[in-house]
Amino acid sequence: MKNRRGHALALMIFALALLAPNLALAASPGGLGGPGAPPPPAAPTESTCTAEANGVASSEACPAVKKARLVGGEAFAPAGAPAGVRLAIEAANSIRTKPYVWGGGHRSWYSSGYDCSGAVSFALHGANLLTTPLDSGSLESWGEGGAGRWITVYANKSHTYAVIAGLRWDTAGNTSGSGPRWSKKTTAAAPGRYVVRHAAGY
Repeated sequence: MKNRRGHALALMIFALALLAPNLALAASPGGLGGPGAPPPPAAPTESTCTAEANGVASSEACPAVKKARLVGGEAFAPAGAPAGVRLAIEAANSIRTKPYVWGGGHRSWYSSGYDCSGAVSFALHGANLLTTPLDSGSLESWGEGGAGRWITVYANKSHTYAVIAGLRWDTAGNTSGSGPRWSKKTTAAAPGRYVVRHAAGY
């Protein structure tokens, strides 16, 4: 009997020795959920990022999972891109040879030419992310703040452009002329500071 009690006592002492560090940590101000404990870190979100370059949020700091390919001025969505991304790219491709026309794409979705906000609105409409064309100023408050993972809109009162699956959709012109065009360079062709927006989930 005496040996059993001694054995049980030894087991209890061993168990307490194992628990002591955790009990001390829990009792400390910054311990496991104590009053001084820091809050748990927020779960990271994949849809947005807020890194900035020269005061302008940069999509390059939060690239799409895979970039679209640009072949002969036409964009091709990467494999596995969300349906909305594929639809936005298809819509943009359908007007990618149109000329620049101030106000184009605002009275009607289909126009002989497009201005910057008309072209961006057209791509967003193709993805079912917009029901009415918006001008550049209105796009400053469209969607949610910050850059998206797949679709990001950069807007100010005088110009707007989008980065879709890692390609810039802009009307500021390139080697094939002025108007809605794709570019691999994701920074704006028109200088200035931009408000950065994205659609929820993209």
